[in-house]
Amino acid sequence: MLIDSYAKINLSLRVLSKRPDGYHEIETLFSTIDLHDSLKFALTKKPAVKILSNIAELCSENNLAYLISQRIRADFGIKAGLEIHIEKRIPVAAGLGGGSSNAAVTFLALRKLFQIEMDEEYMQSVAAEYGSDINFFFIGGLAKGSSRGEIITPLPDLDEQELLLVNPGITISSSEAYQLADKEIIECPSSGLWFNDLEAGIRKKYHVVDNILLDLKLNGANEFMMSGSGPTCIGRFQDKLKQRSVLKYFRSKNMWCRIVRTLTRRQYQNVLKA
Repeated sequence: MLIDSYAKINLSLRVLSKRPDGYHEIETLFSTIDLHDSLKFALTKKPAVKILSNIAELCSENNLAYLISQRIRADFGIKAGLEIHIEKRIPVAAGLGGGSSNAAVTFLALRKLFQIEMDEEYMQSVAAEYGSDINFFFIGGLAKGSSRGEIITPLPDLDEQELLLVNPGITISSSEAYQLADKEIIECPSSGLWFNDLEAGIRKKYHVVDNILLDLKLNGANEFMMSGSGPTCIGRFQDKLKQRSVLKYFRSKNMWCRIVRTLTRRQYQNVLKA
């Protein structure tokens, strides 16, 4: 079985408070975009799970797709083995939800491959144990994430957006991003779209992210922000010729950059059903 695994961006992210369990209470707006990995699932006679990938560091027992596969096999008493090949295109630890998306499609693929009765309540409950945004990838489109981000409320889709993504090639863990946010005093909570309460701490420590956002501003982006826990930055341009010029500019600096489009819920669901 071959299935595409799509990325997300955060169009807003507000940090409300730190919770007793060490996580943070947040409100965020997720949107799926047309950047994707491809995952190939194959049953094997050997009773084990094996991860293969074009990115060596993903071939690990810490990979979310591996952990979810093992959990499902244990919960449903499945003896058959599984091989998962991940063709990675979404940057790793980049604020684009690549690992969480891979985990979500693993639920869907294994439900079909193993022909098991796996209801939505089980999927959402288990997914929340392994990541705060996995649940979003069961529905896609535009949605609000609350609590740790795992409580998902579908929202009407926005008009399609064409956006420029720029990633400097560094990795930032979610835990570090929130630790840095704890050091920032957010006196005036933002509202609407195009803000990220994690951004200030990241910009202060990682000057390369600050420079990307300044470059987006100086080069005519109408809106610009960091996605999720970073370091990927988003720029929205009304002038599409300018957008392509800025794409070339960042490519000349040897940075990963792509022009992407947002996906509606219907578009996303049609892909998952294909």
